[in-house]
Amino acid sequence: MTKTIMLANPRGFCAGVDRAIAIVERALEIYGAPIYVRHEVVHNRFVVDGLRDKGAVFIEDLADVPTGATLIYSAHGVPLSVRAEAEAKGLNVFDATCPLVTKVHVEVKRMREAGMDIVMIGHKGHPEVEGTMGQADGGMYLVESVDDVARLQLSRPEALSYVSQTTLSVDETRDIIAALKARFPAIVSPKKDDICYATQNRQDAVKAMTEQCDLIIVVGSPASSNSNRLREVAALRGVEAYMVDNATELKQAWFAGKERVGVTAGASAPEVLVAAVIEAIRALGLDVVEELPGVEEKISFPLPAALRV
Repeated sequence: MTKTIMLANPRGFCAGVDRAIAIVERALEIYGAPIYVRHEVVHNRFVVDGLRDKGAVFIEDLADVPTGATLIYSAHGVPLSVRAEAEAKGLNVFDATCPLVTKVHVEVKRMREAGMDIVMIGHKGHPEVEGTMGQADGGMYLVESVDDVARLQLSRPEALSYVSQTTLSVDETRDIIAALKARFPAIVSPKKDDICYATQNRQDAVKAMTEQCDLIIVVGSPASSNSNRLREVAALRGVEAYMVDNATELKQAWFAGKERVGVTAGASAPEVLVAAVIEAIRALGLDVVEELPGVEEKISFPLPAALRV
């Protein structure tokens, strides 16, 4: 059998990441450095280092932003308290929150206005979770597992709803949602599935790839939730899988005896890193590269009006 590298489609940047990076780059062009960005604009070290070299300053605390400076919120979104603090400091703000995350924020607001408490399915400490939980002043509960559902202590289980972190895997949320519905039969589902189109498409591409490959490499940074989920999707389907930040992290031993190696990338990983990984794998003797068919993504999100050419 010919040793083959199989490329997942779609892979890499999604529309929300494209937009977030473009917002930082346009702000730098128009206003000049420094441009302050709350948290890493997307979870990829290569992207963040590139923007830092151009003059972006990544901060976690708005106390580090001078009064009147330009501030950009990351693609993961921010709590309402951060927006209030930025307004009080007179900052020139551009919001790079992914519109699909904003959709969840709107859903939280709607549910709270309807008098419901909300369970959020997500990973504690992730900036998207912190931003979404921060859309309400109380009345929200975080669960990470089925066991967390069993431990929930709610004062009003009859007025309950749920939302999910957008970058979780469908497989990861399915059992938790089932547990919520079993324990709280009156729980209200969101209007639409919170798992974003890009997360779903990339996971489906990996699932298809697991039927043809004996090893899968995911290009993505450790902090990237959606990249970690891609590796987990492959592993749960019985295929050996590793996540690497870049080509230097590949280990020759992984490829011993492997005939068909799948390569994909998280939604915050640029194609230049994928290309370097492919070249490194080709050097190990897998010199045939096959681009797999997949969903064509045509979604794009506009820049804020003040940043449009």
